[in-house]
Amino acid sequence: MEQNNNQRKKNLFLSLQNAWRGLWTVLVREPAFKYMVAAALLVVGSMLYFPTSRIEKAVLLVMIFSVLGLEMINSIMERFLDFLQPNLDPRVKIIKDLLSAFVFLVISGAAIIGILIFWPYFKIIKI
Repeated sequence: MEQNNNQRKKNLFLSLQNAWRGLWTVLVREPAFKYMVAAALLVVGSMLYFPTSRIEKAVLLVMIFSVLGLEMINSIMERFLDFLQPNLDPRVKIIKDLLSAFVFLVISGAAIIGILIFWPYFKIIKI
């Protein structure tokens, strides 16, 4: 029983280690992901600065993690497609374009939600 519990802890630690390595890899190798993390930090800073409600914070966090997660899936699929088909192939290009369109669609939705949430706070700022 003790050994089984230790094995579970070891597996959990290895899983977390692999997850962090993957997150670091996408952060270092994917420029688009870096921009999205920068935008996410800006949104989190704004979320903490302005008196947003708990629901607004929750919606913003869901959108942030959705965009970042989707960008990771996009990066994974692009690398996988490049592995399967290293030469230029019009079918692979279509798949990559569709993936990019999907990311763009979710980012657009997130931006609209962000504007809807933050717009009232920017209207009260006097310049």
